[in-house]
Amino acid sequence: GVPRCGASLHEPNKALRIELNANANCIWQIQRNANQTIRLVFSHFKFAPSSSCESESIKVFDGPSTDSPLLGQVCDDTDAVPVLESSSDSLTFLIKTNPEAFRRNFFVYYYFFSPGSKTENCGGQLTGPNGTFSSPNYPAPYPQFRYCVWHIQAPKNSKINLQFLDFFLELDRNCQLDFTAVYDGATTNSGLLGKICGLAQPTFESSSNKMTVVLSTDDANSYRGFSAQYSSDPLPGPMEPNTTLTCSSDSMRIVLSKSYLASLGFREADLQLNDPSCRPVVTDSVIFSFPLASCGTIKKDEGHSITYTNTISLAPAGNAIITRQRNTEIIAQCRMKNNETLEVIYTTTNNAIQNLTARGRYNVSMAFYESDLFSKPIQYSPYYVDLNQTLFAEVTLHSTDPNLQVFIDTCTASPQPDFGSMTYDLIRSGCNKDDTVVTYPAFGNHGRFKFRAFRFLRSFPSVYLQCDIVICDSNTTNSRCARGCIYRQKRAISPYTWKTNTVVGPIRLKRDLRAAEHSESLTEAEAEKTPNLQQYNFYTLAFVVLISNILIVVVVTLKHHKHQVGYSYQNVQS
Repeated sequence: GVPRCGASLHEPNKALRIELNANANCIWQIQRNANQTIRLVFSHFKFAPSSSCESESIKVFDGPSTDSPLLGQVCDDTDAVPVLESSSDSLTFLIKTNPEAFRRNFFVYYYFFSPGSKTENCGGQLTGPNGTFSSPNYPAPYPQFRYCVWHIQAPKNSKINLQFLDFFLELDRNCQLDFTAVYDGATTNSGLLGKICGLAQPTFESSSNKMTVVLSTDDANSYRGFSAQYSSDPLPGPMEPNTTLTCSSDSMRIVLSKSYLASLGFREADLQLNDPSCRPVVTDSVIFSFPLASCGTIKKDEGHSITYTNTISLAPAGNAIITRQRNTEIIAQCRMKNNETLEVIYTTTNNAIQNLTARGRYNVSMAFYESDLFSKPIQYSPYYVDLNQTLFAEVTLHSTDPNLQVFIDTCTASPQPDFGSMTYDLIRSGCNKDDTVVTYPAFGNHGRFKFRAFRFLRSFPSVYLQCDIVICDSNTTNSRCARGCIYRQKRAISPYTWKTNTVVGPIRLKRDLRAAEHSESLTEAEAEKTPNLQQYNFYTLAFVVLISNILIVVVVTLKHHKHQVGYSYQNVQS
């Protein structure tokens, strides 16, 4: 019901799912006669792949029009979950797109709140070598419309290890409703380590003695939240002072201290990457932040890993043809390996090398869709299906590198989540083993397949799926992705870039619905939000995505009206 391009909004809170094409210039104005301010959360945004801040962005203005002061800007390379707050009861945002033919997707919600009120009293400052914290009301359901920020500071020359002992937030495909975001530094502008939701036990590691954790909630379903603890360890040495490198699926971020650059004889204004047009942002530190596949980054496929390398060097001074400065370069390298990213930054001065290492990961997600068009993801929660119903699944790699390919190698079904009992192959070594399975050709950073819902015999109530996902360089002709179906797998058949497991389940029939709801700790209030339960016939499907020690449980809903299937709810119940 939201207009495709702009609107005037007066509700106390609202969520907007926005889709825009090329050459859009759309304005949303939020205003309400209330002695409150507005919090605006852009929890998901997808711009055109080749966009820049100049050609395509979201601009937020602190007032009733675009003539009001600029509050902030969101672009394709924004490495954060943007949250902006007005100073009054009006706010305006403008979305502008470039001429590229591409469907942009945005999810934004806002709500009015009273700064300094009791409901805003959450988060805080955490200091010392270790500590614990939890979401408001834990283990009871967290409240709606909360934005809590915890700033963690450990002793100097240490790094922070954060572990979520218990974590259960509302789950959706892009964590755009309720989510927790973790940042590698003292503020939410210091580099996003990860955004999580659902049921998980994730861990994070900072590159310094500071970390920021955010909890954001909307007005829909609430679960028990999280309980977390942190500890600190000494930073490894030898290490360049205040020099950090952060790698993600999308970008490389290099932070250099001015004192360290001075010791090398570098002036921050003269620094450049492989692409001379890529220059740093200079604040208290010197920061390079850029998409992985840009700024002259060199990519190398090394078989079971892929490496992205860029070099910081001095730009030539004027028309000079000689120099008496040392031949010094700072080389940054992100190495993607199985279930992890190895980050290396080192300095070469006449062949002398020092280095610093850290950890990270590719960002992969999985979702079900309504049809083989893969245009409308299932947004319902839970997702119930009929026996023998065709299900459409898509695995997505979230990366700015356009030359990566996702390949679904193996999918195995089991009645137990540990896959220790009987198993049944849907896909094995890229070959379809079940007659109902259809895999789709590679499409960008997506892997797609479909199959019909089923159950195990002998009174097993559940079905779990475990899929092995392989990520390759699409330009490598002998990669595992290019080989496709392999009936007899030989040793060292071909290189692949990166591999991870995806676990899907359980699938249950309707008679197990109540047990499933109990096992997932759904409250009666949440069950009441399911519309017209007696008007539908339900079966259960949930899936769990396991990505490098981060466990995400996804539950989505598909429903069939009783009149369409020709029998009553009471008959199904009996």
